[in-house]
Amino acid sequence: MKIIFRTLLPALLLIQHCNAQNSTQAYPNKPVTFVVAYAPGGMGDVLARRLAEKLTVRTKQSFIVENRPGATGALATRYVAKSKADGYTLLLGQTGEMVITPLVNKDVGYETNKDFRPIALIGEAPLILTTPANASYTNLAEFIKLAKSKPGVMTYASSGSGTPGHLAAASLTQDMNINMAHAPYKGASQAMTDLLGGHVDIFFSSAPAVLPQIESKTVRALAVSSEKRMTVLPDVHTVSEDAIKGFNFSLWGGIFTPTGTPDNVVNYLSTEINEVIKDPAFTKPLEKEGLLIKANSQAEFAEFIKRESIKYGKLLKTIEIKND
Repeated sequence: MKIIFRTLLPALLLIQHCNAQNSTQAYPNKPVTFVVAYAPGGMGDVLARRLAEKLTVRTKQSFIVENRPGATGALATRYVAKSKADGYTLLLGQTGEMVITPLVNKDVGYETNKDFRPIALIGEAPLILTTPANASYTNLAEFIKLAKSKPGVMTYASSGSGTPGHLAAASLTQDMNINMAHAPYKGASQAMTDLLGGHVDIFFSSAPAVLPQIESKTVRALAVSSEKRMTVLPDVHTVSEDAIKGFNFSLWGGIFTPTGTPDNVVNYLSTEINEVIKDPAFTKPLEKEGLLIKANSQAEFAEFIKRESIKYGKLLKTIEIKND
């Protein structure tokens, strides 16, 4: 028996090696799902669908998008964290659910650093500080002066308590010593409706959601939240230029996989996604919508998330977050 086993051992090892090679080469051999934590139409959904379309062509395998809205992004994030770590269920994770929510709610049901491997940052969307088109102030300095003269009277909107837009506005008012009321809504569309109606004074909105209103002059852009001016709004100053040096808030979306996903799968996805990101046919339309798209490594994306966690962690220590 021992002689037979010794004779078969090299063959068994060869079969095992071949199976491992085939497994590496085969991925993906069935549809891959991008899970998005919000309803269709938002920035994350747009990024996921356009990326899925390009990867389907590149890999000759279907990449599909599944929307799982609920619990401010936590529902979908928990689902992916508990999914099989094989590269077939991925998350289009964004600022809120990947950084802010775990800082605010320690019982959210997942830990970004422990439960996920970051693959690639897909895009960043600077926030645009908007105001009704008929407002008496025409720039950020004039707004700050007016708000300081009316403590507790003026109101800033957000698409929800604890969202990047809320925290950007809270940081602005805190650093400039402005007393303003916070009006949280259940989404950006509701906040924009009340801004257009003059029921709130300012709103930090994502670029894709508000650029059409700025172009039609139904709202006015006072400033942008990025450290550099936006290409699509070259004449609009940054908050960093006019008020707070280094002010930088954005909505971002990237691809994550559950911890435990094999290295060869993660490396394959990182390579393919970055090839898509380098393609002008993918980047140019998104850049016209106000997004910043830049190729990046897994390590660079992980470091980016670390910096975001530090920034929001410091801010959240000074701001009370309510379950609105």
